[in-house]
Amino acid sequence: MAYDGATTRGLNFLGLEFSDADLETTTDAIAVRASLDLPFAYVATPNVDHVVGLANDPSRRPLYDAAWLRLNDSRVLRGLAKRAGMNLPTVTGADVAEHLLDTVIDRNEPITIIGGSAESIAALKHRYRLTDVRWHEPPMNLVEKPGAIVDAAQFAAAQNARFTFICVGAPQQEMVAYTIQQLGRATGVGLCVGAALDFLSGRAERAPVWMRRAGLEWLHRLASEPKRMWKRYLVDGPKVFSLFAAWRAASASASAA
Repeated sequence: MAYDGATTRGLNFLGLEFSDADLETTTDAIAVRASLDLPFAYVATPNVDHVVGLANDPSRRPLYDAAWLRLNDSRVLRGLAKRAGMNLPTVTGADVAEHLLDTVIDRNEPITIIGGSAESIAALKHRYRLTDVRWHEPPMNLVEKPGAIVDAAQFAAAQNARFTFICVGAPQQEMVAYTIQQLGRATGVGLCVGAALDFLSGRAERAPVWMRRAGLEWLHRLASEPKRMWKRYLVDGPKVFSLFAAWRAASASASAA
């Protein structure tokens, strides 16, 4: 079997199998996979919002199961995993995107971006001196527009880029990535990285490092965009604790059986 860059093991936590690799190992694996003539594969970056959304809507399961890598994008999930005796690394989509742009992606090679605004794309091109960005701007409420998801997927598949950044939020970005894969004619690696490129372009301010290390990035985002984020972080997000309790009880029951 040809090597595809998959050098990581899986950790099953809350019903998802996460990679156990650190940032360096992850980006090395992605770079290798993207450079080989292999079918399109994508990287999902589940956080608390993803986990709660998946519990509320199990029909999303294939979107995560089909991902080549699933990276833990949440220090809250890391903290819960630690309580269960598991070492679950935090490798955020923003960190992966930044590391690839800083150390792997050549400024003259084509990259594909699905999502974002004209301003953020221009700022990203300027910061990284990118000369060949193929950008597709899908409509709002993409989750309710299957035709637009197919359009985005077809656009990405036609570009033949090593890296496709899909930045339209969950579960839309996973739906686009899954559809690209299902088309069966794309190569390279897709990265479902949410707002990562907004942070990297400077169009949105990421939490200070100390807040990220303390697991408080969610608080920074809530303070920055209270009208948009209050429900995610104050209503939906806390459900992860009951999901964790149920998962831990089920795991203990299975072990005792």
